[in-house]
Amino acid sequence: MSAIRFENVSKQFTNAAQPAVDDVTFVVEEGSFVVLLGPSGCGKTTLLKMINRLYEPSNGTIYLGDDNIRQMDATQLRRQIGYVIQQIGLFPHMTVAQNVAIVPELLQWDEERVSARVDELLTLVDLPPDVYRGRYPSQMSGGQRQRVGVARALAGDPGVILMDEPFGAIDAITRTGLQSELLRLQRKLRKTIVFVTHDVEEALRLADKIVIMRDGRIVQYDTPFNILSHPANPFVRDLIGADDIVRQLSLIRVESAMEPLPADYGPNGYPTIGCDDTLRQALSVLLGSAAPALTVLDAEQPVGLLTLAAIQNSAGET
Repeated sequence: MSAIRFENVSKQFTNAAQPAVDDVTFVVEEGSFVVLLGPSGCGKTTLLKMINRLYEPSNGTIYLGDDNIRQMDATQLRRQIGYVIQQIGLFPHMTVAQNVAIVPELLQWDEERVSARVDELLTLVDLPPDVYRGRYPSQMSGGQRQRVGVARALAGDPGVILMDEPFGAIDAITRTGLQSELLRLQRKLRKTIVFVTHDVEEALRLADKIVIMRDGRIVQYDTPFNILSHPANPFVRDLIGADDIVRQLSLIRVESAMEPLPADYGPNGYPTIGCDDTLRQALSVLLGSAAPALTVLDAEQPVGLLTLAAIQNSAGET
């Protein structure tokens, strides 16, 4: 089980005037992508680092599945959790293959299994093994190195991936590509991902749910769709730009606003839209077709319907 549960968790650093994390309770559901969002100093990175015990809580309990993480061996815990940071942290004297193989070798996998896993993961993150296996980090771009970092985090097949501003040092075009790649990987692998960012657009694009933090506390925890349409307070509204309707529609994925297929669903002739496309794209298709709804596709398979009313609701126009 890879759900993560926080129960009344606080972190007070020595000599700090107030807790970095203050009485936080919430659940990251297994297989979900949860983004921790908020201004600098709000406690999001501290919260993340308590999951793999880089920081220990001052109060409260964190559970991985049914297990209290403080009762687990810290080294064994960290081997079950992938970790990706902004600085990537690849070992410069090791090849790409050697960097990716670190955790499988610690887990004492046999050589053939390790080699196969390296090739599998490099292929998965779109770095052909025959080209990149023997390269060193200095011979790669920042975006390529970050892909290796993601592959390394996945190498031991952990149930949980922690990502701390992983794309923060990457240029905007490469960053958008890496976000798309991460969405593709998550759709395929369904890991439990906790992702820290201060970038609102990144959070809205990637998250199944967003934890919005302020001064160590959670001020709202919900889907991007619900946060944009029903911000909890003026701080949340201002942070995410809930009054900017065009921006909302350009950032929210179709998947977050679609309705499930009805029980009697059959071919309907509606135009189609991808579940990872944006509501702005969907609105353009819908208005151009005069159809009552769009059929939402995932890998060419129908998974839901999207109506104009749902798009209007996401834009706060209900």
